[in-house]
Amino acid sequence: MGLGKWIAGYLGWIVLGPIGGILGFLLGSILESSSSSASSAGGQSGEHASGFEEQRQQTRANQQQGDRNSFLLSMLVMAAYIIRADGRVMHSEMEMVRGFLRQNFGADAEQQGNDILLRLFDEEKRQGRVAFRRTIRQSCEEAARFLDYSGRLQLLNFLVMIAQADGQVASSEVDALKDVARWMQMNTSEVDSMLHLKGDSLDDAYRVLGVSPQATDDELRRAYRRLALEHHPDRVAKLGEDVRKAAEKKFQEINAAKERIWKARGL
Repeated sequence: MGLGKWIAGYLGWIVLGPIGGILGFLLGSILESSSSSASSAGGQSGEHASGFEEQRQQTRANQQQGDRNSFLLSMLVMAAYIIRADGRVMHSEMEMVRGFLRQNFGADAEQQGNDILLRLFDEEKRQGRVAFRRTIRQSCEEAARFLDYSGRLQLLNFLVMIAQADGQVASSEVDALKDVARWMQMNTSEVDSMLHLKGDSLDDAYRVLGVSPQATDDELRRAYRRLALEHHPDRVAKLGEDVRKAAEKKFQEINAAKERIWKARGL
């Protein structure tokens, strides 16, 4: 991942707010893609059919990269809100974000993402928590427009994982996660479900499926089918292999919760 995307995204954020950040990030991606395409375009003018197909594939690849870039910048912006929700910046939470960037995009992206987070913390201090909260809300509303529900679920899942990185989730962090869910036009029960994914009790399993222990077997089956459809890894494949793998792990945890309930009920 080139640094141009991160720089353009951050400059867009500072100048135009969260919407500008997303557009700036996309602009950086388009500029880099255009540069790459231009450098490889020579000598192909006589191959019209082949060139058209390559152009179509490049357009699709650019769109997927744009979706992915927007997803990642949104994650950084919202991560700043979650990390600071309890009034502290925990090393474990920062390291989780840095590790994600380092593993998938390399050291340069890790440093650039870290710099953006630090400047977002400074922006919160400058604006004040109330004004910054309005800014985050605007970013979430923008994310709801460019991400489908499955993409938003995976974005929320990353934020939950960040909140859990230090081994405990403060009530202020839960409130912040539910803010983000609500602003992205999602049910806040998604947060409760994700917070219990790693639990191994029967009660945790019911919370993951979003139903009470008194639910009928038919209600359980409907709840599971809905989750299986929304969380299927293939639905977020366009956001990148790392995002798809995280969705796959979450899908396995949902299935494990389902199996605990089915076993307890003899289904």
